[in-house]
Amino acid sequence: VNACVDVVLSGVKLLEALGVEPGDEKNHAVLRSQRDLGEAFAHFMDKGAAAERFFSDAESFQHIARTASEHPGAQLYVGGNAALIGQKLATNPDLKILLCGPVGPKLHELLDDNVVVPPESMQERDEFHLILEYQAGEEWGRVRAPNANRFIFSHDLSNGALNMLEVFVSSLDEFQPDLVVLSGLHMMEGQSKEMRQRRLMEAVASISDIPTDIPIHLELASMTDQDFMSNIMHQQVFPLVNSIGLNEQELLFLTQAASGPHASLTSWSGIPDVGVVSDILFWILKEHGKTTERASDLTRIHFHTLAYHILVTVDGYWGNQAAAVAGGGRAVPAGARAAGTQACATETIDTTKVFLKAPLEFVTSQIEAPSKISLNPDEPVVHWHREGISFHFTPVLVCKDPVRTVGLGDAISAEGLLYSEAYPQ
Repeated sequence: VNACVDVVLSGVKLLEALGVEPGDEKNHAVLRSQRDLGEAFAHFMDKGAAAERFFSDAESFQHIARTASEHPGAQLYVGGNAALIGQKLATNPDLKILLCGPVGPKLHELLDDNVVVPPESMQERDEFHLILEYQAGEEWGRVRAPNANRFIFSHDLSNGALNMLEVFVSSLDEFQPDLVVLSGLHMMEGQSKEMRQRRLMEAVASISDIPTDIPIHLELASMTDQDFMSNIMHQQVFPLVNSIGLNEQELLFLTQAASGPHASLTSWSGIPDVGVVSDILFWILKEHGKTTERASDLTRIHFHTLAYHILVTVDGYWGNQAAAVAGGGRAVPAGARAAGTQACATETIDTTKVFLKAPLEFVTSQIEAPSKISLNPDEPVVHWHREGISFHFTPVLVCKDPVRTVGLGDAISAEGLLYSEAYPQ
C-alpha cells in the first residue's frame, strides 16, 4: 500500500547543492532540518548502511525535493516497496498486478501496463521520496563510505497513514488474487503515537478480512521505534501474515525490540554472521510462527543481505524453496540473480562485474551445537534443518559498481515469491 516517485541522486551532490557543510555524525530518529539531514546521512554513510527517515518540516522538505528533482544528476523512478514489488512482478507477462497506493500523475506514467490501479487510488499530486546514494570509497568531510548504499527520507503523509489499505482490501473481491503483498507499515512512524496505534488496529482489522486461502507476504523496511515494532510483531500483524521479507538492519532491530537472541548486539561488523542471523530467524518462527498450539499463519521468512540470502520455512507449508532462493534450478539463485542483475543494471549476470562476498565456511548457529558448512560453488544452495524448520542459504553475486541500490530488497523478495509454492492448507 505504499507507492511514490523515487528521486535518486548522489547524496553528497545534493547536500552540496543545498549548502549543507559536513559536520557531526548523528542518528536522528526524525529529521527536522537540513542540518539533521546532513548529520544522519553522514552517520549511515560512515557505516555503509541503508536507512530511512521521516522529514517532519513540510516546507523545508518541499524545498529539498525541488532542489533534488531539478538536479542534473537526478533520476525519477517508481518508488515505495509495494509499487516496486508490483513493478518487479509485472515484468512477468503472465501476471496482472493490483496496486493500491497513492498514485499521482508522474507515478502512473512510470508504472508497467500490467499494473492495475483502482480509480480511488489516484491523486492529484505525487508523493516524492528522496534516495541519496553514495559509492564505495566516496568521501564527504571526514566520512568515507566502506561500500555503496543509500539514505532515504520523505515527508509522506498519505503513505504514512496507510490511506489506501481499505481501498486495497475492498478491491480484492473483484480482483481475486493468488497472492497479497503488504508493505508500508514503517511509513507510519511519522504519525503521532495515538494516531499510529489507532491506524494499526484498523489495518489489522482490514488484513483480517482477506480470505485465509490467499497467502499474505509482509515486506518490512527500516524502522526506529522499538515499541511500534514490538506491536507489529507480538500482538498484531505477524500472526496474520504467512511470509515476511527483511534485511539485516530490520532483523537486528526486530530482535532488539523483542529482547530476542543476540539482542545485545548493537550493530553488525562487516558481513552479518550466518549463525547469528539463523538463530534470530529460527527464534522468530519458533516464537511467532505457526505451531499446533499457536494461532499464527507465519511460516516463511526471506532474509536478504548484500552477501547472501536465507529462506526459512516451517516444514509442510512451502515448496520449491531452493528455486525461490535459487531461480528455478539455474546455477544462480532467483533472489540472488535479481540482486546481481538489478544492481549492475544488466539483463543477465556479467561475471566481470560481480564478485562473491559470502563466507565460504560458516556455522549454522551461535547458540546451539552448530554444524559447520563449506560452500560448494557447483551447488550454490545449502540446506539445513532445525526442529521442524528448514533453512536454504545461497551466496549473492555482488555488483562491483552498482548503478542503483534502491529497491534491491523488493526485487529480491518479489523474485523469491514468484518461485515459492504455498501449499493449500
